[in-house]
Parts: sequence; C-alpha cells; structure tokens
Amino acid sequence: MPQITIDGQRIETSAGKTIIEAAQDNGIDIPHFCWHPGLSVSGNCRMCLVNTGFPRKGADGSLERDENGNNVINWGPKLAIACATPVADGMVIDTQGQRTEHAQNAIMEFLLINHPLDCPICDEAGECKLQEYAFLHSKGQSRFNEKKNHKDKRVELGPNVMFDGERCISCSRCIRFADEVAKQPVLTFVQRGDHVTIETFPGTTFDSPYSMNVNDICPVGALTSMDFRFASRVWEMSFTDSICPGCSRGCNIKVGVRNNEILRLEPRTNMHVNEYWMCDDARLTQYKFVNENRVSSPMIRKGNTLVSASWQDATAQAAELLKKFKPSEIMVVGSARATNEDNYLLAKFAHNTLKTNNIDFLRHVDNAFGDNFLRTNDRTPNAHGAAEVGVKHETSGVSMDHLAEKIKQRSIKALYVMDGDIAANSTLTAALSDLDCLIVHASNHNSTTERAHVVLASTTYAELEGTFTNMNKRVQYVQPAVATQDHERIEGMQMSRWDKFGASNDRWARGERRNCHQNWEIVQDIANAFGAGWHYSDSGSVFKDIANHVSAFSGMSYDLLQEYQGLTLGKAGSPEPKGVVYQSNYMKPN
Repeated sequence: MPQITIDGQRIETSAGKTIIEAAQDNGIDIPHFCWHPGLSVSGNCRMCLVNTGFPRKGADGSLERDENGNNVINWGPKLAIACATPVADGMVIDTQGQRTEHAQNAIMEFLLINHPLDCPICDEAGECKLQEYAFLHSKGQSRFNEKKNHKDKRVELGPNVMFDGERCISCSRCIRFADEVAKQPVLTFVQRGDHVTIETFPGTTFDSPYSMNVNDICPVGALTSMDFRFASRVWEMSFTDSICPGCSRGCNIKVGVRNNEILRLEPRTNMHVNEYWMCDDARLTQYKFVNENRVSSPMIRKGNTLVSASWQDATAQAAELLKKFKPSEIMVVGSARATNEDNYLLAKFAHNTLKTNNIDFLRHVDNAFGDNFLRTNDRTPNAHGAAEVGVKHETSGVSMDHLAEKIKQRSIKALYVMDGDIAANSTLTAALSDLDCLIVHASNHNSTTERAHVVLASTTYAELEGTFTNMNKRVQYVQPAVATQDHERIEGMQMSRWDKFGASNDRWARGERRNCHQNWEIVQDIANAFGAGWHYSDSGSVFKDIANHVSAFSGMSYDLLQEYQGLTLGKAGSPEPKGVVYQSNYMKPN
C-alpha cells in the first residue's frame, strides 16, 4: 500500500485513491467545491489545488537531506488538483503552505467577482461553503471594481428546485447528479465565460423523484428547496440525527426543527443504507403530520363524544374495558410504523397479560412506489422488526387477513390497536362498527380515532427514542428531535440557539408540547393496571430486555448502534466498519 505524507503526517492508503480521498479517510479536510465522493470527478473549481512533490534522491539512489536531517523535496512545477491526482508511494503533499494558500486566495477572489451579496436573504447562509471558505481561505478583499454580471434569478428547474444563476459557481455537481444518480440527464451548462449558466434541455423539467438532493450538494445558494425557501435561518434550528419512516429502506436523515416544529428533512450519510441521498417524497411528506392534526392528549368516549382525559383515567379505562372480554375475544394489532421497543412490549402484553394469541400488524404496501434505487414498496420503517420481536400471526390466532370476518362473526369483540389507521383499510372499515371495544394508540386524528372508545396519544418518530429494523435487517437508532410534555428535554437532545436562550415570554419559545407518550410507556401503564408489575424506566431498558431475550438482537446496545450507524440482526459481534461520513456543508450550528 502506498505511503504518503500530508502536511507532515505520514499516511498509509490504498492504491488508486486520489489525494482528496486519502485525506478524507484520515480526517484531513482539503477545501473543495466541485468534488463529491458520490459523483464523478470534474476538476473544474480548482479550490483543491495542493503542492505535491517527492523526496530528492542522489545519484546513488539515497535520499538527500537538509541541514536539519529532513528529506529534501522536489516540488512539482505546478500545483495539482487533489480531486483528480492519484496518490503514489512516497508522495509529499502540502495543503497549507504559501503556494497552496496563494492559489486558494486567488480562486476565492475569482469566484467572488460576480457573486451577489445575497447572504442576508439566502437560504444557504450559515451552511454555505463559499461563506466558510471566504473566512478560512480568502484575503477578504477584491480588486474587482467593475459592475457585476447579472443572470436569471428564481428559475424553476423543476417542481421542487429553484435556481439562482447569479449565485452559481459552475461546479457542475447538480449536472453530474442528474446524469449519474437520478438518471435524468436534463441539466446542462449553456453560454461560455462569465455568461455561463445552467438550464434544462428544451421541453424538459428536472422532476426526478430524487431531484431535491441537488439542493443539499450545491455548495452555495444557487439551488434551493421550493418547500423550505425562506422558512428559517439555519442557526435558528436544531438538527437531529434520525431515520426516515417513509419506507423500509430506513434512510438516515437529519430533522431540522425550529420552535418545536419540523421545517425540513435532509439526508445523512450512511454508506450501508442510503449513501448520501434520500427521495423527494420523504422530504415532502414525512414531517408535516408531526406538526399538524395531532392527538395532543388522551381521550375517552362519553356517549357519542370523545373528551380529553388524564393519563391515569385513560389507561384505567382501557384496562377496565379489556377485562370484560375473554382472551380469545381480544385482537391486538401492532404497527410496522412503531419501534422495536413498542412492538416488543405489545407482544409481551398480548401473550403474558391478555393471554391472547390474536396478534398481527397491518402491512402497508404500495407497488407503485418502489424503484431500483432507494424507494421500496413497503411504506413502513419497521415491518421486519415488528415480526422479529413477536408481533406476527400465529397459527392458533387471528390474522389481519381474517380480522374483518372474525369481527362480523362476533369471534373478536375487542380490538387493541397501536398507532395505525386501520379504518383506512377498505376491508376493515365497515367491520369496526361491530366491535364492542376499540382502543387506539394514535399520533394523529383519523378515521380510526373517530370510532374509538379510548384514544391514547402517542408520539411520532420525531418525538421518541427507539430503534427501527429495515428491509436489510439493519437495526438503527432513532432519537427525539421534538419535545413533548413527557420528555421536555432528554440527555443529548439537540438544541438550537433559540432553544437555548429563548425565555417563556419569547414568541419563538412557545412551540406546542403535546401530552403524548411513547407506545411502550402506554402499554406498560395498561399492563400494570392488570398487575403485570413492569418497571421499564426508559427506551434503553426495553431495548436491553430485547437484546437479552430475542437472539437476533443479542449483543446490541444504543451506544453500539450509534457508533456503527446501525447493526445487522444476528451480527452485533462483527459490525461493518462505519467508514467516512461525508457531509457536504458541515458548519451548521448545534
């Protein structure tokens, strides 16, 4: 393996890697605009120019040394771009010397010649590479006194992407992404020189299911999200690592929150799951239900009306109703949208407390949604995990396929549903009216809650701590990004500047804290009303119980899941290496 030296640090790397890749692998950041590890090399921004050379050798082949005993280096006549120059054994690279610094200053001055001073109104401000490098690698002044060149602004390249030609630095990341990743090569450079800009080919639009990824990889504010545009400044927001609940892929994401409300979702690098990307559907549909139409407290039906109740009254009422029925008359419905912890305690509740074998969960399959990239037909994040921890049809019990029939026959009289709108299923809609008891965990008002006798307000994926198991049996950790009354703040929860310094009389500190609990907490309260005597203190204690009693989870812990960005079922003892987590624009406030 080649051995190279970067800024005095000796590194062993793999043959064929470029300088910038070797540096990234070893935690060394070389400034760059156009390079991205998920795209081909274009080498057109020149920001990654570095000084390269090799130790000088004498006529006898021995290394020449200076008066201090250091190797004398034969530096190359020109600087080399780190993104396209492969490493070679013995290569010496200087990323901080005078020649390199002079080149970086020159490139920044060139890029800023026609760049508009839009920072006060630009969505990218606070996470912009041009801003970062203007501070770190620029003289802070320009010799350009002429009028700036003006280009088209507010150009809709597609239904979700807005283009500002004046801000564009022509890095070509978006063009390469459309061609190589989205497989929709509709973007191109037009014109030349300082008039160059980006357009779609005539008669086309950039409407790929993955188009919004160009907003993330754009190093400046030239490409912005139509959904997030002018919604917030990033330093007013907190960004929390989470998992997308939109399908069984389990893409790693960051949840952007301001005033306890989600404003955007963006991808987070995980080379074992989604690499650097996520789909537009998830960005646009997997956060609004957290903010809107919420069940904000438990409710009990009195007559024909659901009225708010305390948690003590609601769980006591649920237990009292369930006690009226024989085990064989009760059906428990889990959820592929709930965590492993939630489903594990639900299965334990069904088998050990209610003594029923009637347990299953509703599948949510959309055959029109999946593709050959990230999206899958299973529109839930945890179908595999739910079955693994015990929520699955047993031969002696009732399955979801036969539930409507069993209700009509009066074999099933009570239904306990965890976090699912089963009334939306056409085969079950009419049958639910024949039930004597319907108890529902719900985060949002829906057609099932309208029919329920007890509604138990549950958290969404953005308000809980737990784990999901994706289609490839990878268990991944989820943590809260939005506060509730039950968990105002937990240790390690991300906070924005507004969160940290907002007072009770500040309008930005008044975001709603809903009176909702995690599903496993609700199940525990009802089980204890039956005399179960459970004492789980937090999600971690439930997961520890799973690891002790479900063999596939053996050896797993929240710490390991976070360290390795997930673990595969049955392979906790031999985790896949995490690798380099590349983040395009990384100077976000915490």
